[in-house]
Amino acid sequence: MRTVRRMLMTAALAGVGLLGVALGAAGPAVADTATPSPSASTEAAPTEAGTSFRTATAIKPGQPATADASTGDYLYWVLPVDAGQRATVTATVTLPAAARHGAATWQLDVYDGLRRRQPCKYGAPTKAAAQGAGSVELTCTLRTVRAWAEPWANDPLPGSYYVRLTVIDLPQEDLGLPVHAKVEAGTADQGGAQAVDGTLAAPLVPGAGTATPQSDGATSSPSPRPAAMAEPDGGWSSGWWSDRWLWTAAGGLLAALGGIAGYSVTRGSGRPSRVPPGA
Repeated sequence: MRTVRRMLMTAALAGVGLLGVALGAAGPAVADTATPSPSASTEAAPTEAGTSFRTATAIKPGQPATADASTGDYLYWVLPVDAGQRATVTATVTLPAAARHGAATWQLDVYDGLRRRQPCKYGAPTKAAAQGAGSVELTCTLRTVRAWAEPWANDPLPGSYYVRLTVIDLPQEDLGLPVHAKVEAGTADQGGAQAVDGTLAAPLVPGAGTATPQSDGATSSPSPRPAAMAEPDGGWSSGWWSDRWLWTAAGGLLAALGGIAGYSVTRGSGRPSRVPPGA
């Protein structure tokens, strides 16, 4: 009996230690806080925006980008979002100081690597600015990016995400007035609670499905990498590892300890005292 109790105590201490490691490792992963890129603050912030998907200006999470444009222009930026992350995009438009002829409605759209418009889970992606307003702020928080999804689903997948900012309704006389736009995107790691089985063969970025041209023997310098092919810091995740593996292991260990404890309680201490020896 003492041997069983000693084994039970040893296993319990090991289980508590493993559970502590699991909780420590899983704690930061499930925190719903933005994770700005460490290198974003050291790099020069972009000061212009693209005018289409193909010419979108590449930015990193946590890196602010600005652009001077004319009212009515389409402004495009692109950033990488990995599996298990939830992206939040904020745009601030400083309106012209010149007298305007009426209210203007601005809209912030986000598209995934397949150029599918992704709905905003939170935020105000469309907002009207009064005639005398000095600025307007738009926000859009996407759904958590999944590592893999069914072909018929519209789930956000890892890869490049395009941000488009434009005015959708305003008096005709106000077209062409100068505006100043500031866009910033942050990502928050949602942890293993949002993990799914399976992963894409490659993230949805421009050129991911393009075959590499074969060399004809002549040495040629490699073509420059498109700006939209930026990767998250540390590269793309493999898609199979998440902190839910730790929770699964801790749960299995606790279940085993519960089984051992239940067996030791129901087994008793041996022969009942009312049974005579040799019976």
